Amino acid sequence: MAHIDDELEGLKREILGMWTLVQLQLTKGLESLTKLDKDLAREVILSEKRVNSYELKLDRDCENIFALFSPVAVDLRYVLAVLKINTNLERIGDIAEGIARFVVDTDNSFDNNLLDITELLLMYEECISMIEILKKAFETEDSKLARSIFKQDEILDEINLKANEIVASYIRNNVEKTEQGLYAISIIRKLERAGDQCKNIAEEIIFYVEAKVLKHKKD
Repeated sequence: MAHIDDELEGLKREILGMWTLVQLQLTKGLESLTKLDKDLAREVILSEKRVNSYELKLDRDCENIFALFSPVAVDLRYVLAVLKINTNLERIGDIAEGIARFVVDTDNSFDNNLLDITELLLMYEECISMIEILKKAFETEDSKLARSIFKQDEILDEINLKANEIVASYIRNNVEKTEQGLYAISIIRKLERAGDQCKNIAEEIIFYVEAKVLKHKKD
């Protein structure tokens, strides 16, 4: 095995390690939200430092591969994809941390009715599912599987579009729970952005596997 292949394998192990950590952040964040588990939320917040460390290490490793091996063709696409996926995963980690901070800051459990009518939990579960599917798509180089998350992202977009009106109505009828309504809309916005990051990751997987660029391409 050529030395560059060793480096690329190391890169894959690192990005998958980061992927697993971000996935855990989201999963624990959802549990902390539904159970108002502040300790678990703090764990999510603390783990963001590890995610940031992964990002810095992966950036350096990609730069070293460019400098030492001047990769071409599929190897070049792979390193470029990892570099961009690295950034997307770090941003999803930031989003998970931000949601966990809402859990730490709130004094009361979230109103189940509010969670139901906004479909916030469904949105969160879809987001976690997208991360899991993309990880498998990356590991198996399955561009068809990567494409499947575009439809899931549409679900997130639809929930986000309906959220303003639903939360405004909720606050009008539950003035004493205004803070919860505002937290809910903020979490929904963050999850919608996480969906966008997932879509970016899917595009990078497709670019790496098929050498196709989807950004700015009209349907």
